[in-house]
Amino acid sequence: MGKDRKERVDIHNSDVPVLCRSCEARHQGVCAVLAPDQLQRLSRQSTKSVHAPKSDLHTQLTSQERYANVLSGVVKLTKTARDGRQQIVGLQFAPDFLGRDQSPGSDTEATASTNVRLCSFPASALDELVAETPELERRIHQQTVAELDEARDWLFALGRKTAPEKVASFLLLIATHANPDRDEEEGFELELPLKRAEMADFLGLTIETVSRQMTNLRSRGVIDVIDRGRIQVESLAVLRSEAHVDAG
Repeated sequence: MGKDRKERVDIHNSDVPVLCRSCEARHQGVCAVLAPDQLQRLSRQSTKSVHAPKSDLHTQLTSQERYANVLSGVVKLTKTARDGRQQIVGLQFAPDFLGRDQSPGSDTEATASTNVRLCSFPASALDELVAETPELERRIHQQTVAELDEARDWLFALGRKTAPEKVASFLLLIATHANPDRDEEEGFELELPLKRAEMADFLGLTIETVSRQMTNLRSRGVIDVIDRGRIQVESLAVLRSEAHVDAG
């Protein structure tokens, strides 16, 4: 009985396109609800690409009428006012989904903050799968709701948290998305996707305040600065304590 079950699983896995087998979006993103034959159809129209920092992902996708799964890297979401002022309003990570919740005329820009790998496909191909697979629509909706919840958490952080708590919350956000299964008590190295000025913009602080709080965290042993783009973190548990965030 057990042998038969294992053989069925192996056969099922063999039907999954090679392009999709090791993809994080296949297991945790919107593609997780697709059957092997649907993945085959989608993979035949999919393209993997790498985008350098500062690449305009929103314009590239909308101009080609494509959606995309983030495979790796960090995407920065920015809104621009009529007078040219910009504000970072969110960050997206693997296996987040890009494109379907924004219209071509949207004033929210999606820009690669680090090197970003995408798996993109025609919007028409995904919309066709949504029409025949209600669970796919629900999955996209669930991801949108999760992003909305995260945005509300940031509204609270920006409105009620102190400067030290904001900086710690930012580091916690990056750390938990970079590795959701990370051990709470172990130390780890973390690559920062934003420069100090961008961190200040995202957190509603000045550059001087961000630098001062990073120095404060370093002096107390919470972090150690390896270079301007990388830090060593004592543990997630310590970051949660600094950010006043409970383990979820």
